[in-house]
Amino acid sequence: MTTHFHSAEFIASLKAMVLEAVEKDAPPGGLGDDEPLFGPEARLDLDSLDALQVSMTIQQRFGVRMPDSKETRRALTSVVHLADHLVQAGKA
Repeated sequence: MTTHFHSAEFIASLKAMVLEAVEKDAPPGGLGDDEPLFGPEARLDLDSLDALQVSMTIQQRFGVRMPDSKETRRALTSVVHLADHLVQAGKA
């Protein structure tokens, strides 16, 4: 398993951004850093439209394009994966 080194503030800001983009409240106990955002295990119950909303928000805030690709789906797996993606893109 990869160890992630992101500031708590950066992770918190990404969580807030994702929740705002999909217009949802945090699940009970808060959204976990490595919690699945999509799929059967996800507590947020997000769909493909939500993924598009998050992708558009990332493009607006960070200038990182999120095309519909395997890379984007991997980046949207969890908040930590999204943070890794933004760091690799040189935007965080």
